[in-house]
Formats: sequence, C-alpha cells, structure tokens
Amino acid sequence: MAAREAAVEAALIRPVTTADHDAIWSIVEPAIRAGETLAIPRDMSREEALRLWTSPERTVRLLEEDGEILGVFYILANQAGGGSHVANAAYVTASHANGRGVARRMCAASLDLARQQGYRAMQFNFVIATNHRAVALWQAMGFGVIGRLPAVFDHPKEGLVDAFVMHRFL
Repeated sequence: MAAREAAVEAALIRPVTTADHDAIWSIVEPAIRAGETLAIPRDMSREEALRLWTSPERTVRLLEEDGEILGVFYILANQAGGGSHVANAAYVTASHANGRGVARRMCAASLDLARQQGYRAMQFNFVIATNHRAVALWQAMGFGVIGRLPAVFDHPKEGLVDAFVMHRFL
C-alpha cells in the first residue's frame, strides 16, 4: 500500500469538542494573520475566531491523523429560506501539513456531510483568485468557477485581487 493511501486510512474526520479549541486556534491563527486566503479581519482575536468557527449554525469537523489535528472545516447553509438547500464551507489546513492531501480529504468529507444533511449543492462565495492551490483543488473536486468578483479582496502582498464564486451539485 502506498504511503499516501495509508495516510488516508489513518485520518479521522471527527466532530469538535471544547477541548479542541487550542488546536483549532493553532491552525486558523496563522491563516488569519497572513490575510491571504480568508476574508476575515487579520487582527481577529482567539475568542472571535473560535466563536466564528464553532458557532451553532456551523457543523464543524477536524481532520486528525495519528492523534494530531491537521485541519478544521465547517459547513453551513449558504443562505436562509429558498437558498438553504445549498451548503457553504470553509477549510484551514495546519501550515506544517500543507501538501499532504489534508484539504482534499476535508473537502471530500464536507461533501459527504453536506449530502447527509440534505444539501443539494455546495457553493464557495469568495475564493481568493491568487490562492491557486485551492482554486485548482476545488476544480479537481468538481467545483466550477461561476463568477469572478473583480478587485474585491485586499491581499497583503498582491494588493486588490479578484475572488471567485465556485459551485457544484452534490
């Protein structure tokens, strides 16, 4: 069995507990501070970030491998009412686990979870266009770019950049 296949088998997707808050913060804080991929304030506090990521309307999951939490994601309804059949999601991989298939596994798990919860599609409203790895991964996972929002994200290195709206049916 290939090493990558063994890693996939060793990974566990599980719900979050309050005991996981330190691990969640250790994963999301670097992404928040970098300000390159998440459209949230770069100075967000730990309490604000945890309140956002673990709010009741979100279904939050962790990817754990060999007892180490390598990623966190959530899904929620993209809109209320007539749009509530479409899920939205966000993912953050621990920086030291980049390139190990964590985001791919979290995305696959989120699609399964969305189906289980009765969603019919998933939509990402704001994928930063300069996040080339994420855009390529979401496209490989079946998402299409259905809209381009020009100069809507103030990237700390690139200046004003575009964002994509990406969608796929479940």
